[in-house]
Parts: sequence; C-alpha cells; structure tokens
Amino acid sequence: MSKIYYTKPSIGDLERAYVNDAVANGWGEQCYAYIQRFEREFAARLGVAHAVATSSCTGALHLGLRALDIGPGDEVILADMNWIASAAPVCYVGAQAVLVDVLPDSWCLDPAAVARAITPRTKAIIAVHLYGNLAALAELRALATAHGLALIEDAAEALGSRYQGRCAGAWGDLAVFSFHGTKLMTTGEGGMLVTNSTALRTRVEQLNNHGRAAGELRQFWPAELGHKYKMSNIQAALGCAQLERLDELLARKRAIFAYYARALLPAIDGAQMNPEPPDTLNSYWMPTLMLPEDCPGARDAVLHSLAEAGVDARLVFQPLSRTPVFAATPQASNLQAAGLALRGLNLPSYHELTEAEQDRVIAAVLQGLKR
Repeated sequence: MSKIYYTKPSIGDLERAYVNDAVANGWGEQCYAYIQRFEREFAARLGVAHAVATSSCTGALHLGLRALDIGPGDEVILADMNWIASAAPVCYVGAQAVLVDVLPDSWCLDPAAVARAITPRTKAIIAVHLYGNLAALAELRALATAHGLALIEDAAEALGSRYQGRCAGAWGDLAVFSFHGTKLMTTGEGGMLVTNSTALRTRVEQLNNHGRAAGELRQFWPAELGHKYKMSNIQAALGCAQLERLDELLARKRAIFAYYARALLPAIDGAQMNPEPPDTLNSYWMPTLMLPEDCPGARDAVLHSLAEAGVDARLVFQPLSRTPVFAATPQASNLQAAGLALRGLNLPSYHELTEAEQDRVIAAVLQGLKR
C-alpha cells in the first residue's frame, strides 16, 4: 500500500523548461532576469505596487519588521496558535511578541483580544492567515489605523485567498508569503514581501543587500548592517512557472477540500473544517479537521488510524505560549488556541491526490473515531 503524504509540490514541463533556461542562460547580465520578472508578475497578480523576492518567508518578515523600525522596547501582537516562524522575527529585532487568542471559527487572530492587548509600546499587528483561512482583516485594519500601528499580513499559507474581492496580502502595510515545498506554489524554499509603499520597498531592498544603499558610488560600502535573504535566479524561474499555473493549483486545492467536506462534515456531528464566510474565498491550502469538543482523545485515535492506513497527517499548530521559547513570557490563558490544538489535524492535500486516495483518508478518519 503506497503512502499518502500530507502534501507535495506539482512540478511539470513548464517548470523544468524555465529552470533549465535559468541554469543555461541566467548568468552575467541575465543573473537577475527571472527574479525581476517573478517580483513584477507576483505584484501584478496580487494587485500591489511592489514585491521583493527573498530566500524565505521568515527572512521577508524579518526585513519587514526592520524596515518598519521595530526593535527593543516595542511590542508586536500576533495569535498564539501559529508556527514559530511568524513570531521568531519579532524576537530577532529585539521586540516583544504578545501572543493573544484566536477566534473559534477562523482559528485566526481575535480582534477583541488584540484590542485588549494594545499598549503604548505596541507597534504592529501580525495577522496570520492560518491554513488559507482569512483573519478578520477589516476589523484589524480599523484597529491598526485607529492606534497608529502597522498591519502586517503573514499570508504564507493563504496565497489565492480573497477578502472582499481583494487578495490576501493586499490589505496590510506589508505582507509576506512562503514558497516552501509544502505551499500552494513553490520555489523549493523562498518567500516574498509585498507592499504598496515605495519607501518601505526601498528600505527592504537596502536591508536585503547587506545594507548597501541604492545609487551608492563607493564600491562595497554598506550604509548600515543589513542582511542577505535573497532568492536565486533559478528559484525565481521555478516561481515564474508556478505562478503561471496558480489558478490551476488553486482550483485543485479547492476541489480536494470540497471532497473531504462532503464526506466528513455530515458524518461527524460537531466537526469543523476551514471556513469560507461571505465575501471571502478560501484557498484551502491545508484542509483541516477540527473534531468535536465532546470527544476527548479523538484526535490521537484518528492520527493512529491514519498512520495504520499509511496516511501522513499532522497536528495543527500548538500554542506558542506553551513552548519552551515563550515559556518565560507572561501571556494570557488563550483558551481557544489551547482547545483547538487538542482537536485539530491537517489532512493530505496535493495536486495529484486521487479520489480513491481521499477515500482511504476518509475511511481512516471515521475508523479512528469509532475507536
């Protein structure tokens, strides 16, 4: 019985052709050609003014926080139910990550919890769009504007999602995306920072070039201590091809989610899956099943059943406040994040996943619940 992986990329002839071209010809005067094309086409796809390609989404967020002049003594609010990649850059710049609770339906940042956490030291809100689900962007944008805060969208998992007709990533002062091999589209590793601010774009590019200012005539002269989170031209070639196929990849993700939802939600009373409220479109990057609250231990039984069936599933993110990294940081109890972490699991989802393989996944989930 072949193993069913929870995710893997879809790579075809177009990707191979672009990468081969970059390997053969992307040197000398052409060494940035695919990078510049990728940035230009990605920004156009999102409807934003600027995009800067990076080696990772984490690097993009680090650059963005520095470009916003966030540092020691500052606070940045984000949801407790997240992977550490969303919080680590806050620590890199010496600021304090303030972890607050999530909403029970979207599993994303609770605007009321954000409002309670704002202090005179707060400088930014990071809204992570979890598993393709959209954070409450209108409310968070209003809070940020009212308090003079930067709104950062961590859209690593939400490329293709839309809120009120606008792409995820087009609402914040800046946004970051991931092209890790597990994501909707990939460059292997890689990320992107997008913004409508020319000043922010210029600052990010300087920071990402070891702190060398654009137009500096003195060779090898850094104006400040910067970084190098640059994407390679070869990676960008892969990204250009994947971006051309984005509608196809998005449609497949949505079809896979719909097949799971039709089978599982009627069969499991009280279960939840990724929501799609009015005025939104969910990319359903990672189909996620939240088991009923009144079934303690059900998640572990389901995971065991899936493993027996040769299915690779994974837990939802655990509260960051309960990890060793943030154990010494005073945080609220964040009951929603804590409860959801005991009930949720991610189901396999990749372009070539067949309905027969999805049926295997569904049967294993239901078998686990019977136990």
